[in-house]
Amino acid sequence: MNGNRDLALLVLRLALGTIMMAHGSQKMLGWFDGPGPQGFVGWMSSMGVPAPFAWLAMLVELVGGVCVLLGVFARLAALGFAVNMLVAMFMVHWKNGFFLGGPGGPGIEYVFMLLAASLAIAIAGPGAYAVAPQFEARLFSPRRAQRPIQRAA
Repeated sequence: MNGNRDLALLVLRLALGTIMMAHGSQKMLGWFDGPGPQGFVGWMSSMGVPAPFAWLAMLVELVGGVCVLLGVFARLAALGFAVNMLVAMFMVHWKNGFFLGGPGGPGIEYVFMLLAASLAIAIAGPGAYAVAPQFEARLFSPRRAQRPIQRAA
């Protein structure tokens, strides 16, 4: 039963990591006909978003995409994706309604799905088919948080 869960998390991680890495490379590297950093920062600035936050969004998507693909710091990266998707949903897509083919541009449909996938990985972790599943499991273990702090003598 656990094998099915781990396989499902792998499929979800591969899809989400690829999508976010591709979008991050459009923004940060100008690949895939993307705007590049100047174009993205300029666009975000036109909406009142300070440049450091635009750079942070690009970094989260590009580096976080690699992390999620590999399963290293996947929960942290997925949490960053979730924040990015919430900002995109409310600042850009909400006014266009739900569906992708809205009259004013794409609605929240796609961004909402990326948000859900991000939250699923942030909650469940990367699964066993990851580069360092034991590391991630130990880092986010509930037992780790309950351990008493040892004082030096």
